[in-house]
Amino acid sequence: MSGVRVAVVTGSNKGIGLAIVRALCKQFKGDVYLTARNIQLGEKAVQELKEKEGLSPLFHQLDINDLNSIRSLRDFLKEKYGGLDVLINNAAIAFKAADTTPFGTQAEVTLKTNFFATRDVCHELLPLIKPNGRVVNVSSMMSSMSLVKCSPELQGKFRSDTITEEELVKLMEKFVEDAKKGIHKDQGWSDSAYGTSKIGLTVLSRIQARQLKETRKGEGIILNACCPGWVKTDMAGPNAPKSPDEGAETPTYLALLPPGSASPYGELVSEKKIVTW
Repeated sequence: MSGVRVAVVTGSNKGIGLAIVRALCKQFKGDVYLTARNIQLGEKAVQELKEKEGLSPLFHQLDINDLNSIRSLRDFLKEKYGGLDVLINNAAIAFKAADTTPFGTQAEVTLKTNFFATRDVCHELLPLIKPNGRVVNVSSMMSSMSLVKCSPELQGKFRSDTITEEELVKLMEKFVEDAKKGIHKDQGWSDSAYGTSKIGLTVLSRIQARQLKETRKGEGIILNACCPGWVKTDMAGPNAPKSPDEGAETPTYLALLPPGSASPYGELVSEKKIVTW
């Protein structure tokens, strides 16, 4: 089936992820995989899209915090499709504002999923991306909002066009260490674990886009980060102004950029417009 195009959306049994699957089922010419850690929840979401909306998503289990689960998906895609055309890294977690979990623990748990596990997915799946493939890392405007609350020194590092992945990883690890010690503010960090995790993802996207330009030159692959906006989901709460389908618009737009597109590339995109980082 290497002639069939294929798209994968992580963390997509509900919320924005589910809305992206819905949009891709309608607009992407190929197979669309809804993924979830929990097989029952994932298969239920697929059934509902089929029965209630007449769409045809497929399901594959994926827990981004489990390297074996990521590799199982990687091997499946390689064997069945010979690669991957569209990857949307949407899976993420956030603690509620009222949560009393110690901040150090919140920082560790949030970065584990939103930064480190997403990075693992990229390491395993980016090599599978076919020519003219599209990669979308779902970040957040919280990344920009948290960036400006960081010290000028940290802002400089995160805005650098030459920062390496290794340097970024060390910075993310330092945030967790500082948060556990209760000194993150003294060390120049913002007070948002979620926002800091999304700084990491936005900067990782910029680095990955640079690397792809060097290693896959001329193959037409495009990678961007995006902000879906404030969307009514379990994560963001009921007061958000956007519906999940509205939140899915920018990620879907980036996933479906036509062949030959030069821009946006390696950017943070909100409302289909480039945001200055």
